[in-house]
Amino acid sequence: MKWQGRRKSDNLEDRRGMSSGGKTVVGGGIIGIVILLLNVFGGENGKMITPVLEQFNQGNSAPTEQRDLTTKEKEEHAFINALLVDNEDVWTKIFQENGMTYKEPKVVLFSDAVNTKCGSATSASGPFYCPADQQIYMDLRFFEELKTRFGAKGGDFATAYVLAHEIGHHVQTLLGTSNKMRQMQQGKSKAEANKLSVALELQADFYAGVWTHYNQKMNNILEDGDLDEALSAAHAVGDDAIQSKMQGHIVPESFTHGTSEQRKYWFMKGYKTGDIKQGNTFDEIR
Repeated sequence: MKWQGRRKSDNLEDRRGMSSGGKTVVGGGIIGIVILLLNVFGGENGKMITPVLEQFNQGNSAPTEQRDLTTKEKEEHAFINALLVDNEDVWTKIFQENGMTYKEPKVVLFSDAVNTKCGSATSASGPFYCPADQQIYMDLRFFEELKTRFGAKGGDFATAYVLAHEIGHHVQTLLGTSNKMRQMQQGKSKAEANKLSVALELQADFYAGVWTHYNQKMNNILEDGDLDEALSAAHAVGDDAIQSKMQGHIVPESFTHGTSEQRKYWFMKGYKTGDIKQGNTFDEIR
């Protein structure tokens, strides 16, 4: 992906140089696997894991120590900043074209654990969006996990896809879609509520595709293999792919994010059309 030379965004906060004084945090092992299985990537549901985390994550406190970022972390910071700037510019343009004003979200980079208005979370939750504070939280080590454990190709555009997906959830919050979905879930069976969650997640994938379409037109960002990296990541985090890998069988009624094929389809539909009005996943998922 071509990303150098972007302006600096004021909406990126990097907390990776902070530590919690050596206190233990939940992140690996069985707990991490279970949370990843339920929540990859977190979407708007980061808050769902809070009770689990609070049960095990005892003794955490606010960061008490700070260190300088490594050279690699500084490079990662610059890359995420570029992705954030491109999302800001694209969504400002799309909202203006539709007679609306875009409110920019913030992105927080963290290591190990983080506190949000949606509750506490660890690296095991994967990247997620918290609607209560309209911020996206990412531990960038997730992307290595995505490649080594779940078989994604990796690459810079896999990261771009994931961040664009989470910003898609912010767009849903601004448009009122997320609140409407939660209202529609009330009184529904677990299986029916899950279908609505799938529709929300697939729409965020669609918005990631729309962002890619616009960004290509505005900045000519794509290089050979970029779309394959995004599609590989989308495939790896499909509910069916995760369940098959982690438990050996799939349970469709428990899906909350969509199958691998659904995720790839909606990302590509957004990319090919570039039309935000063609992303009504709620009608097509029924």
